[in-house]
Amino acid sequence: MITGSPKPSAFARALNMGGWAMTEAGVPGPSLDPDALLEAARRRTGLSDFGDPGFEAPMRLLVTSLERDSGLSLLGRIAARQDLKRILSNRLRMEEDCRRHPEIREAPVPRPLFITGMPRTGTTLLHGLLAQDPSSRSPLGWETMFPSPPPLRARYENDKRIEIAQRQMRWLYRIIPEFRKIHPVEARLPQECLVVSAPSFYSFQFQTTHYVPTYQAWLERQNLEPSYAGHKQFLQHLQWRCAGDWWVLKAPAHIFGMEALFATYPDARVVMTHRDPLPVVASLASLTAVLRSAFSDTVDPIEVGPEMSERWGGGLMKALADRDSGRVPADQVIDVNYRELVDDPIGTVRSIYAWAELELTSAAEARMRAFLAEHRKDKHGRHEYTFEQFGLDPATEIERYREYSERFGLDGRRLPQ
Repeated sequence: MITGSPKPSAFARALNMGGWAMTEAGVPGPSLDPDALLEAARRRTGLSDFGDPGFEAPMRLLVTSLERDSGLSLLGRIAARQDLKRILSNRLRMEEDCRRHPEIREAPVPRPLFITGMPRTGTTLLHGLLAQDPSSRSPLGWETMFPSPPPLRARYENDKRIEIAQRQMRWLYRIIPEFRKIHPVEARLPQECLVVSAPSFYSFQFQTTHYVPTYQAWLERQNLEPSYAGHKQFLQHLQWRCAGDWWVLKAPAHIFGMEALFATYPDARVVMTHRDPLPVVASLASLTAVLRSAFSDTVDPIEVGPEMSERWGGGLMKALADRDSGRVPADQVIDVNYRELVDDPIGTVRSIYAWAELELTSAAEARMRAFLAEHRKDKHGRHEYTFEQFGLDPATEIERYREYSERFGLDGRRLPQ
């Protein structure tokens, strides 16, 4: 069990204690057998066509890693099973939608704007701001959970799936009360691309809530074009009956796949955020430990910190190497400093719009200012953590990010306050 960090709720702990009792009594927990999951999705939907079979091998590898590596608690098993069944069911339904309406996958996805950078560098704040522009289109939480049937413009604000999604999302806060302080999750807030790429099973989503090193090591060796192909199909689905002028999208994990991103979206624009790296690494370790502790009884925060820093530091340097090599078009990427974003969010937005040749209307700016007022920092309490809590050595981390800090004028020695 995680020590030195906020624990799951009393409800989650009680449920997991029940799981221990079941195990002692020889009662098996919920099955994650891949064939059973595929069949459960077929029964739930009454459909059988999953589309491109390329998803199946990584799905099976993910399940193997969940079983072998994750130390799943009873709650972890329940959550993983439900999540996998939902993703597989969505694949079936979306394939059926496209069988009936092949024009869904014929529509272009013009000039999407992606926000990326290390986690905890302001990507969520910036995504939320840009999503307020009525001309833009972002995938919202509810429609990424329930993408089929594709949303209708006339019902977009009161679709019955919104409340269903909101009720399910509230459970995350009930299970992990501390999570509300760290990261906002709401049905009507923009969702990041990890969820959009999940149906391909080439997704960094799964390592956020579970320790899956077997799967993750495989994923980081892959050409990620299958992930972005599925990502594009998901966007085409959502925009079919409810399009915007341009997509605004976000995921820190895009740093691992910049080359594949531009191969799929040649006219994409990418905003890359930058922040002093040591507070970033500690905050990310805290977020990961808090999430994983709800679903596993074997989370060790001392191991989480180095794991996160090595993974994301490597991804960061890969993204910069892709940029420097010319594999990523330099004029289609702009850098944004976290401190400037926090100190002057509207000014930062204006700079991005000028670079991207977008018009920032007075209506859009007014909505952005209202969003800032509603979603102020620390609204639900302060996210507190320390560097030492997660087994992080300052000298090691300073050296790991030295080149990065110097390149972007960051304080590479500042510890979290």
